[in-house]
Amino acid sequence: MPTPASRTPVRVARGTYSNLNSSVSDIQEGEIVYATDQDKLYVKEGSALVSTQASLPAANAVTDAAQTFTAAQRATITTLTPGTTVTPDFSASNNFSLTLGQNTTIANPTNLVAGQSGSIFLVQDGTGSRTAAWGSYWDFVGGTAPTLSTAAGAVDRIDYIVRSATSIHTVFTADYS
Repeated sequence: MPTPASRTPVRVARGTYSNLNSSVSDIQEGEIVYATDQDKLYVKEGSALVSTQASLPAANAVTDAAQTFTAAQRATITTLTPGTTVTPDFSASNNFSLTLGQNTTIANPTNLVAGQSGSIFLVQDGTGSRTAAWGSYWDFVGGTAPTLSTAAGAVDRIDYIVRSATSIHTVFTADYS
């Protein structure tokens, strides 16, 4: 699309919302104003300033307010790829499942954010007797990593909360099989 030959510069009035609102009669219809104290743009419509920001319906979840949910909230369980070393990516999910096909080291995860919590389900394969070692960020009660259930198909669970960029507090629950 070609650039138009004639152009009209856009001027934006700036000031606090109360100052802009008190002088709304001096603002032209459709003129854009910037309320510096609110970091918001407004447009004059009729005799009022109307916010240009979209309003979310009250039923939408937001990230900057405490909320009560009246229906179940769910998170997916992301399958980790088995290997001798497994490095969970905490930006991918909160909950993970790993079927152990060999002895495995669960390395320090990537993308840790303080306050994130979730679960990791460790499933013994058809052979069983697989072990897990843990990276230095994993903090277990008493300072000792757990011994996994060893039966073929056994399921153990690690619940975690990220405390800091280098500390993940964990609780181990054995043998869901």
